[in-house]
Amino acid sequence: MTISTSELRLESLSRSLPGWARAAGFDACGVARPSRDWPAAERLQRFVELDRHGEMTWMSQTAARRRHPAAMWADARSAIVVGLNYGPDGDPLNGLLRTDRGVISVYAQGRDYHDLIKGRLKGLAGRIARAGNASVKVFVDTAPLMEKPLAAEAGLGWQGKHTNLVSRAFGSWLFLGAILTDLELPASTPSGDHCGACRACLDICPTSAFPAPYQLDARRCISYLTIEHAGPVPEDLRSALGNRIYGCDDCLAVCPWNKFAQRARESALRPRPELQTPALADLAALDDASFRTLFSANPIKRIGRDRFVRNVLYAIANSADPRLVGAAQARLDDACETVRDAARWAIDRLRPSGAGSRSRPRRR
Repeated sequence: MTISTSELRLESLSRSLPGWARAAGFDACGVARPSRDWPAAERLQRFVELDRHGEMTWMSQTAARRRHPAAMWADARSAIVVGLNYGPDGDPLNGLLRTDRGVISVYAQGRDYHDLIKGRLKGLAGRIARAGNASVKVFVDTAPLMEKPLAAEAGLGWQGKHTNLVSRAFGSWLFLGAILTDLELPASTPSGDHCGACRACLDICPTSAFPAPYQLDARRCISYLTIEHAGPVPEDLRSALGNRIYGCDDCLAVCPWNKFAQRARESALRPRPELQTPALADLAALDDASFRTLFSANPIKRIGRDRFVRNVLYAIANSADPRLVGAAQARLDDACETVRDAARWAIDRLRPSGAGSRSRPRRR
């Protein structure tokens, strides 16, 4: 059988992909073929129908486009999925013991990964387009593309019982990006599910956010509550936040597959010292300008000062440290009612009598 020139070119390109991805700064690469059978679509539909997406209205608004990779681009024939390792130096759960300090999710302790990945993806996509005379489209998290099931199809790992991607080589710590192309590239072999009987990620969740294995109710997830949820957090969930002030790594960090995880080789993703268990008293004092300065080029900047300080005050409330009462009292006349509510709750928790928890007159 004669192999055409175009087929030879595709085979050569496919063999080159892992090396090109590595040269672009990525740690994992695989190819998935968008197919008509996309089981993730049914899981998404059920997730939205049960209102488990909470205030993330874009999940329902873009559900039709999320249902299938090809819905984003009808001409897509292959999806090249890449992963960038952001593995931490130590156990992220250790910070939970320092209750006068805040715990920030590993992914948000360094530079915003969106900009980093997008730039590299564009470079890789351009190389693929030139080599294959192809059309390409680049996606990084913010587009309505279900990257985790796509990464599983591309052999980068599998979606664990906590619904996050788990990798044999990198454990829980992979940022994902995708390139859709009209080239018909050979597909990688999916790795299959390797969770077995383990349920460590389900059992550790402080808010019981997993109704069942492989199901998440975002409305109870600490990452959702501290990042996506606007306004006051329901009081019955505030105590479970502990000192987590942005995101939560519990279900990721406890995964046994992390024994194979590696420290991030990308220096931009390594934590900034000032964002590793920062002092709650210092963070509670942030105004808008100092917040923007501290979190410049960092994903935390997206949620704004008010929501972040709200989280900090909940952590102060959970600290059981009366020395932090003053930090909460300083926010009683804050311009934001949600912050004032959190300050009152913190004082009531640290001083059971509630003394001093009434709002001071606003400055004029």
